[in-house]
Amino acid sequence: MRRWLALLVAATTSLVLIALLVPMALLIRAVAENGAMGRATAAAESVAVAVGTPDLELAMAQVSRPVTVFLPDGSTVGAAAARTDAARLAATGRSVTAAASGGREVLVSAQSSGGTAVIRVFVPDAELTKGVREAWLGLLVLGIVLVVLGIVLADRLALAVTRPVDGLARVSHRLAGGDLTARAEPGGPPEVRSVALALNHLAGRIDELLVAERESVADLSHRLRTPLTGLRLDAESLRDPEEAARVQARVDALERAVSAVITEARRRSAGRASCDAAAVVGERVRFWSVLAEDQCRELSISLPDGPLPVAVSAEELAACVDALLGNVFAHTPEGASMAVRLTPHPSGAVLAVEDSGPGFDPELLERGNSGGGSTGLGLDIARRTAESSGGHLAVSTPEGGGARVEMVFTAA
Repeated sequence: MRRWLALLVAATTSLVLIALLVPMALLIRAVAENGAMGRATAAAESVAVAVGTPDLELAMAQVSRPVTVFLPDGSTVGAAAARTDAARLAATGRSVTAAASGGREVLVSAQSSGGTAVIRVFVPDAELTKGVREAWLGLLVLGIVLVVLGIVLADRLALAVTRPVDGLARVSHRLAGGDLTARAEPGGPPEVRSVALALNHLAGRIDELLVAERESVADLSHRLRTPLTGLRLDAESLRDPEEAARVQARVDALERAVSAVITEARRRSAGRASCDAAAVVGERVRFWSVLAEDQCRELSISLPDGPLPVAVSAEELAACVDALLGNVFAHTPEGASMAVRLTPHPSGAVLAVEDSGPGFDPELLERGNSGGGSTGLGLDIARRTAESSGGHLAVSTPEGGGARVEMVFTAA
């Protein structure tokens, strides 16, 4: 917008200056020519007064320019010059001006006792255009300065408009990224300030709706727990053990599904969170290291020396690590080694979990399962956690076999 506004002002200013300065330049040239011709005519008339008197040569000497007097008898006094058609026309009693080689000539007739004499004053081109080039150069410099000044002022004006608009764009991106505390600073023209106030009102309204949604989710969880507890008690009271176990399993599955729905709703309703990935991953690996020691598994961990903030909550990241490590323990034989590495990444951080187990079945991965009787929920939790922070998940097989899961998290 700044560029287009600058170009518009430059074009408009240039057109206005052309319409103003071109006639002014022509007027300056005409004034210079008229001044030179007027001075030459005055000089010729001063000599014409002395024609036929002894003071003719004195009058010619007082004129600071070449003067020629064509006398009636055909003789010439003063500077040498040819008797042109214009001179012969002036001899009839008319004063004329005509173009000559290298300039112009002024011819004034004067009556004497012997007839009509013609006084010729030559005006060179240099005198006709004296000061014109300097004046034109001044006009050109003035035009350039005015165009540059107009562009600078237009750029300042455009900046006063685009800066608040850029601020609104940044705030909208922050809101889209989940930062509901972002607010725009009203500024610029009244229309832009009105948009900023409207955006702030929208952000506040979104925050209110999310608070209401969190309250509704909490109320829903309490309402659903009561009938689920009743179903569980009813299942336990059944006399047939097989029937009781079957109903109990269905109740457990229903409770897990309800819990998953409520957890997902809370996660969507929660604001943008962050945590120190190094601290969370280290704490969860220490928790699982006890089980790894019991199963004679070699567990290696690599963490950065300092904090590594990522745009995901500590609870979600801990659940993600638990899901991946739980998959390793559940679907690899005892004694299989495993490794956890957390490294910095240009966009944030990379969490990699490797094991030396049988690996993934590609066909099952395409259907959303990880193989080995797994439902693939662990990988799905990891994928959604990575994507919620703006990253992604990748599954691969190392050169020596096994499985590798890499998650990229964006920086907080």
